Amino acid sequence: MITRALEPYLVSRLGLGKVVVLLGARQVGKTTLLRSVIGGADTCLWLNADETRVRQMFEDVSAASFAPYLAGYDTVVIDEAQRISDIGLKLKILHEAFGQTIQFVATGSSSFDLANKINEPLTGRKWELDLFPLSAKEMISDHGLFTEEGLLETRLVFGWYPEVVSRPDLASDMLTELASSTLYKDIFVLRDVRRPEPFEKLVRALAYQIGSQVNLTELASLAGIDKKTVGSYIGLLEQAHIVFRAGSYSQNLRNELTTSSKIYFYDTGVRNAVIGDFSPVSTRADIGHLFENFVMSEVRKTHCDIGKPEPTWFWRTTDRQEIDLIRLVGHNVAAYEIKWNPNARAAFPASFRTAYPEATMTVINRDNVLKVLSSLAG
Repeated sequence: MITRALEPYLVSRLGLGKVVVLLGARQVGKTTLLRSVIGGADTCLWLNADETRVRQMFEDVSAASFAPYLAGYDTVVIDEAQRISDIGLKLKILHEAFGQTIQFVATGSSSFDLANKINEPLTGRKWELDLFPLSAKEMISDHGLFTEEGLLETRLVFGWYPEVVSRPDLASDMLTELASSTLYKDIFVLRDVRRPEPFEKLVRALAYQIGSQVNLTELASLAGIDKKTVGSYIGLLEQAHIVFRAGSYSQNLRNELTTSSKIYFYDTGVRNAVIGDFSPVSTRADIGHLFENFVMSEVRKTHCDIGKPEPTWFWRTTDRQEIDLIRLVGHNVAAYEIKWNPNARAAFPASFRTAYPEATMTVINRDNVLKVLSSLAG
């Protein structure tokens, strides 16, 4: 089993008198990670809120009603806790009653329900951590740099979901099933998306437009819904850890874009499943965009060892000068051009170099990508 980089940090947050909230898309390995940390101990009560019986347990929460269930346990794990209504308030009640002797852990595949209902009741009473699909850092640590460099094209096509990595012979089938139903399950159930067809059209449109600036009007036309609904659906996809947004970086110079954004998928395998294309890298017309998504998602996972996403930006001016990726390293700007082909021309605009003379500038290509990502992850 591949050791997750988050494991030591997660262990360090247990037993400190707070609820631990572990968020991440379905099937990224939340339960597996917790079982690795906690084990099959008889003193841990595992509750899966996907089960009707468990949700019924939480319909009326009080210290008196839960005491018989918790007797003899020092840890309680509530999987897929976003399925429980008012979970934040109910965890607060349980934590205040039993938190001195019991460690409560809640996992959620969708932050839009769990986090929104958990933040206010549990303010100051929780540690909130994100678990992502496997990262280059984790895979290199497990398999070694040489092996992962040889598998780069496979990772671009099939991504980093744990089951996909462990069963490459079933990768396309597992990803197709994941992208067709499982990933959207909570959005459809919890947010009452009654017409999934426009939603799925929007997801496909985003998958085809990775690396392009978001145009809500165009997306609304493609999906057959209005701009407001497009914005709402994109927000749900972000909160469900399926896509993330890269904003336009600016220090308010006159011609820098300040409000544009791009959308990327957390996992390139999921993105390819959405468009139904698992063809090899050598035959893909979209390899440039796919490679850009791969790099942006890996940068997003830079701090996977502490369960926090790294902010990502791009840079563009009104006269269409552009840089693919901007990071902040302390107070310093780091700029990156992303080119699949090592021989492709990559230039950093003179206007950027003038505006940010202290910035570091790096070209990422297929030959150096894993070395560069390893250096970012530290």
